[in-house]
Amino acid sequence: MIDLLSCKVMPYAWGSRTAIAGLRGLGASAGPEAELWMGAHPLGPSKVNRGGRERSLTDLVAEDPAREMGHRARDAFGARLPFLLKVLAAAQPLSLQAHPTEAQARAGYADEENRGVPLDAPNRNYKDPCHKPELICALTPFDALCGFRRVEDTLRLFDELGVRELAAVLTPLRRSPDQTGLAETFRAIMTTPQAARAAMVDATVAACLRPGGTGFERERAWAVKLAGLYPGDVGVVSALLLNLVHLSPGEAIFMGAGNLHAYLEGVGIEIMASSDNVLRGGLTPKHVDVPELMNVLDFTYGPMTPVRPREVDAVENVYDAPVREFRLSTLRMAGAPSMRETLGPEILLCTEGSLHVGAEGKTSLEIKKGDSVFVSGSARHYTVQGDGLLYRATTNLA
Repeated sequence: MIDLLSCKVMPYAWGSRTAIAGLRGLGASAGPEAELWMGAHPLGPSKVNRGGRERSLTDLVAEDPAREMGHRARDAFGARLPFLLKVLAAAQPLSLQAHPTEAQARAGYADEENRGVPLDAPNRNYKDPCHKPELICALTPFDALCGFRRVEDTLRLFDELGVRELAAVLTPLRRSPDQTGLAETFRAIMTTPQAARAAMVDATVAACLRPGGTGFERERAWAVKLAGLYPGDVGVVSALLLNLVHLSPGEAIFMGAGNLHAYLEGVGIEIMASSDNVLRGGLTPKHVDVPELMNVLDFTYGPMTPVRPREVDAVENVYDAPVREFRLSTLRMAGAPSMRETLGPEILLCTEGSLHVGAEGKTSLEIKKGDSVFVSGSARHYTVQGDGLLYRATTNLA
């Protein structure tokens, strides 16, 4: 069964007024549109028209998980769609954040439940017992902070800045230029006394604005921009410990558990395990739990290599990711029909052109740029025909 999806747009303040609207063939929106959600997440489930009435995808999966998920995905994940697909449109930076492992999520969720922390409490860290690995594929040029930079390069950057107010927090890293020193320097930045934070951030920004230096121009420019958006936020300093990654359209990055990251600017297709567990690390007015963040973070350092698609066949290219919950690929269609075997429940998003999608002899659906469909996991295969580009989201069960 194939259903056209009606999807929710999330109006977060950092969103673009034109990117998602343009994808859907609309004029500029009245307010920010940050994310277009496609899936069965309880906070914004997609809806379908079944039997003449509108139904949420969450309810349909819960009612008949074998039909909607397929037996294999149902057995692996239960009565829940394990992935969420998004169009993410960042006109301004998102917060620094990281996500837990499965074991950390289970333990953290159980602890907060036992302590009676309300799910909607601003200091709640774990909203569910699930991990949240994610992958984002750039639709436009896309900038992100992602993972810790090589220690020797970070020390060179701070040597060039020469900020006296940073001397104390950098001491652990200079003394021990490894993961241990990196963790202690990050902790020192994040626990800087409130009274000293503004001076430390202001001095860092002033150093970033000074002419000269032999590199790190883009890193310094972003620090200045972040300080303008979040004055006095120590995340401006800790951001200078991270890799600044630039993606060209079609490139992707994968964020596993413990990876400290922040999307800065651009439009992309994001897929993630369906979870709300976020540990924030700055560049936000929201709750920052430093001890729990330190417990979750992975201080492995080194360059982040973009994920480039691997060819499956003449039509499909896949972005490999080491998780079971999701698999993202593209289908580049050029007129001739192409049959795909289902790999579980699937969501197809059209970002270019106009296509027809049909399953097992049933009437096909026409989808155009900005449209998405849900393919039930019990469908054995489906056919795509037309000229355009589809993003294909499904599970990654070997």
